Amino acid sequence: MSHASVMALALLLDAAFGEPRWLWSRLPHPAVLIGRAIGFLDQRLNRESRSAAQRKALGMLTVVILCAAALAVGHLLAGFGGLVEALCAAVLLAQRSLAEHLRDVTRALRLSAGEGRRMVARIVGRDTKDMDAPAVARAAIESGAENFSDGVLAPLFWGLIGGLPLMLLYKAVNTADSMIGYRTARHGDFGWAAARFDDLLNLIPARLSALMIALWHRQGGQWGEIALEARAHRSPNAGWPEAAMARALGVALSGPRSYHGQMQDFAYVNAAGARDIGPAQIEAEIAVLWRIWAMGLAAALALAALGAAV
Repeated sequence: MSHASVMALALLLDAAFGEPRWLWSRLPHPAVLIGRAIGFLDQRLNRESRSAAQRKALGMLTVVILCAAALAVGHLLAGFGGLVEALCAAVLLAQRSLAEHLRDVTRALRLSAGEGRRMVARIVGRDTKDMDAPAVARAAIESGAENFSDGVLAPLFWGLIGGLPLMLLYKAVNTADSMIGYRTARHGDFGWAAARFDDLLNLIPARLSALMIALWHRQGGQWGEIALEARAHRSPNAGWPEAAMARALGVALSGPRSYHGQMQDFAYVNAAGARDIGPAQIEAEIAVLWRIWAMGLAAALALAALGAAV
């Protein structure tokens, strides 16, 4: 099977089955295994007694080890055939689980702002205890846009290029960034390579996700505004799908929020959009994400057909 055929099947498998609890309650999820490997390397190599330069070099070595292991395991599993490769690739996609998480926030927010805060805390890193209902909705929508790019389109993009090995490499680097890619005293140097490589791997997928959202919603004429706000975002990549999604839904995203008890005065994305938002807007985003997913599936099927015809 071609890479495109494998990815098309993986997309369908993920959409149909998502993350089956009966399986991952018995076996460790690949993300858990990757996380354990990163934690092991962090404990062994990232020691306070070492200089900043040493920790940065060892962080680079950590990324090299993770990438080499991911490529090796990916090639090994792909050797069992296209069906096994597609099953493994489906595990690395997060479309259905993302939609389910967002739907959980929607249901909770319909009960109360407090329930919404409790549920959205599972998918965002900001402080949630003082959020009102619109802030909960904004947080969920922002998380949905960013995680679609990181958890669906980026692995699909790299899978179309290099199959399961590149998907696993992307997943390893993305997980490393989420664990050690922070500008803290412990990880500012050691996690530098993971953060920068993750930025690089998401460079094209983030912009592609924004373009797909904009094209579907006929926002080509607003691409200049989307690009301007995306470039001003605190993240080099997250701002792209966020800015496009804000316009697709007609809402204002980002804005002031708290991290670790400190308020951050971030500018609004699509400031002219609606700010008094709630469950309806989260549901609208879920619909958008499935439409863009369908575009990705269509692209994979088209590439598979093209490859078969050549």
